[in-house]
Amino acid sequence: MKRLFRIKGSEKMLGGVAAGLARYIDLDPTIVRVLLAIGFFSPVPVVLIYIILWIVMPAEETYQLPAVTEATA
Repeated sequence: MKRLFRIKGSEKMLGGVAAGLARYIDLDPTIVRVLLAIGFFSPVPVVLIYIILWIVMPAEETYQLPAVTEATA
């Protein structure tokens, strides 16, 4: 199952949001970054959306999948 995370590491540029979105939708992070940069000049409040995603999206390294035991499997 796919999960949406902010990327922490070498793929990250600012907050890791674009790299996380790119990984989630299987695109190159550069494409997502260019689309976000274009969006910053649009009337849609992309900056606000980016900041909200930065706050809400869990970081990749801080999220752990729940343990699967034989009772739940």
